[in-house]
Amino acid sequence: MDYKELLLESFVTLALNKVRTGLAMLGVIIGIGSVIALISLGQASQRSVENQIKSLGSNLLTITPGAQRSGGIRGASGGITTLTYNDAKAIENSSEITTVKNVSAEYSGRTQAVAGRNNTNTQVSGVTPEYANIRNIILTAGFFISDSHLTGMSKVAVLGSQTASDLFGEGVSPVGKNIRINGISFNVVGLMESKGGSGAMNQDDRIFVPLTTAQKLLFGVNYVSSIYVEADNENVMSQARDEIGYFLLERHKIKDPTQADFSIMSQEDILGTVSQVTGTFTTLLSGIAAISLIVGGIGIMNIMLVTVTERTREIGLRKALGAKKKIITAQFLIEAIMITFIGGIIGVILGMGISSILSRSMSLPFVFSLPSVLLAFGVSATIGVLFGWYPAQKAANLQPIDALRYE
Repeated sequence: MDYKELLLESFVTLALNKVRTGLAMLGVIIGIGSVIALISLGQASQRSVENQIKSLGSNLLTITPGAQRSGGIRGASGGITTLTYNDAKAIENSSEITTVKNVSAEYSGRTQAVAGRNNTNTQVSGVTPEYANIRNIILTAGFFISDSHLTGMSKVAVLGSQTASDLFGEGVSPVGKNIRINGISFNVVGLMESKGGSGAMNQDDRIFVPLTTAQKLLFGVNYVSSIYVEADNENVMSQARDEIGYFLLERHKIKDPTQADFSIMSQEDILGTVSQVTGTFTTLLSGIAAISLIVGGIGIMNIMLVTVTERTREIGLRKALGAKKKIITAQFLIEAIMITFIGGIIGVILGMGISSILSRSMSLPFVFSLPSVLLAFGVSATIGVLFGWYPAQKAANLQPIDALRYE
């Protein structure tokens, strides 16, 4: 008997026992579908976060108060009040720093904003005019914070698209209208284009006001929460970080770099950290889902063992007529592989379909992961071989006389 006949006979045998075959496939379908869906969703989430980070600005260095490792600058101690607006202006005007294009300071805090009967708890950020260029902010209406607003501590605000919708309703332009922040009236002068995101990464749930206004009128502070620096180009990012780092060390009168009271991070640092975290999370979820593949494989082995028992007399007859051990082994092994392979195909289709639906509902980009699909087929074949081998060997090792006498 050649392998074409074995394949045909295996297919016919499986087709005659549709319910049993379907139950054997179910574990593989669920397992592979879960792995495909979770890997795809994990990669979609990772890409979404990366796109949001990239949309915040290119060639960007972020200076924050406190002590963390960042490139060649590491701090061992520090607080949250170690950076000031004067630090930002000093960096911008320094002749020692030759790789910087724009500098902006920011102070942010969450607070309540009210417009008529509507209110929302949102992030209020005091910024300087350069912030719009550094963070790639595009306005759909009005204008951004200006130098005159900064020097005059003007009570003006630029709203993110979600904040505008929360306060004034969908499709209503807030420009020219008034809102109240911490009980102080602000005139809305601009509306941001939507950038997307969720939670802490939601760039649309923001209100921008002049930095001086935020510091003196809203929050009563004399420091900033971060300083953003745009380098001339990607090639000078490391040089810019070193120049800024040693400049601030000298300005803060810190001789030992390990005692720096600030941290400097680039977009690449942030992207690397986010990618590592999301990648680990995706791998963890995929590993959990893969457990169902093992369960599915055990199910296939049980089904095949039952099949061997039911077909004992058939096996004995075939061996009595001269069927070799390898033919019997191949027969049952092919059946197990066909179950896992067909189940793998259905699982891949199911997983991609679920991933597509969930990605759309969660406003994530749909990611087709070819390596995960190839891995799924590889796993299907492996499961078929591993869990089909024992029943196949058991069938092949039956003695013809004992098999023919089996009731």
